[in-house]
Amino acid sequence: MIIGGKSMSVRKFKYVIVGAGLAGVSAIEGIRERDPAGAVLLIGEEPHLPYDRPPLSKKLWTGKKQEAEIYLHPREWYEQLAVELLLGKRVVDLDAAGRTVAVEGDRRRVGYEKLLLATGGTPRILNLPGADLPGIIPYRTLDDYRAVRALAEPGAGALVIGNGFIGAEMAAALSLSGVNVTMVYPGERLIPRVLPEGLGRALQAAYAARGIELLPGQRTVAFTREGDGIVAATDRGRTVKTKFVVPGIGISPSTELAAAAGLALGDGIRVDERMATSDPSIFAAGDNAGFVHPGPGGRRRLEHWDNAVQQGRHAGRSMTGALEPFAAMPYFFSDLFDFGFEAVGELDPLMQVEADWTRENDTGVLYYLRDGLVRGVMLCNVWDKIEEARELIRAGRRVRPEELRGAIR
Repeated sequence: MIIGGKSMSVRKFKYVIVGAGLAGVSAIEGIRERDPAGAVLLIGEEPHLPYDRPPLSKKLWTGKKQEAEIYLHPREWYEQLAVELLLGKRVVDLDAAGRTVAVEGDRRRVGYEKLLLATGGTPRILNLPGADLPGIIPYRTLDDYRAVRALAEPGAGALVIGNGFIGAEMAAALSLSGVNVTMVYPGERLIPRVLPEGLGRALQAAYAARGIELLPGQRTVAFTREGDGIVAATDRGRTVKTKFVVPGIGISPSTELAAAAGLALGDGIRVDERMATSDPSIFAAGDNAGFVHPGPGGRRRLEHWDNAVQQGRHAGRSMTGALEPFAAMPYFFSDLFDFGFEAVGELDPLMQVEADWTRENDTGVLYYLRDGLVRGVMLCNVWDKIEEARELIRAGRRVRPEELRGAIR
């Protein structure tokens, strides 16, 4: 049910989850695995029932999913698990000593025994002249999708800023919808933080062949309104007139509540192997959590779907008193026109990358090695092999490049 009304008293719950995304909902599943009756409150800033984010830049644009299909669960699921929902509300204060939170617009405070911060991240904002013009839409939420969808008429112009995952996915999605897409980014190829140079340049060429205008090595410096459109200027003197702009420049972890409460921070909120913060009654999971990675790479923060699922469920179990360490090795995935991949582990193109291609820069397996050890694996148009990739990484065995030929097919 939706909580309404106001009270000066503290309303107490055994478990309070701040953040109604995938990590928060997965935490409910973890809690109910061990505690079928403890009172649970899920608080979310968005007014919608919790939903899946990947379709916002993938299947909603290709027609493989409709909006009604992206919700994680119907309202009845929460009712059956005795979970109360407080949606469209923001938590504005965390009193760690008193174990309460304050909700925007509500004089009462909410008390907890265990708290989960599953607050995710917020899109980085362009700090440029004209960046607040209507039609410039940082992309993260269902409402952002609806706003962009309303503008994305066939033949309309769109400027996508950024060459990371969200920029590349949105450029592909918009192009498939008949939008004339221009991409501008300071780097020289697509997804340079993960893809080796050859694959990044091949993917970039595939985007150009699809009719996407690419402006690599350039930074947007200002926006102005011209008629019913927007004109973007770059630092190389180029101007792009477009109907709307999608900045895809990444997110910043939402750590404001944790910082105000004095929790330990690093890249995100620092958590231990149980997903507990420096306050043992407070946990964090998902995009905002800097955790001890069970594979190579040490402490990391991941912004991926499977990570939210695995960490959220683990945090929920830990909130009930489970003591096992987080041992999952989350994977991530992307769909970029005809090129799709799943990947796991540490993927740094500056590492030694051994390619086992069936079809060069299209189908095959990339192995990321450091000190002779397989640290990460990318499966390019190769499916249902993630567990084999995990086993190869966990083995921790030094390998020669020739040993990797055909290791995963």
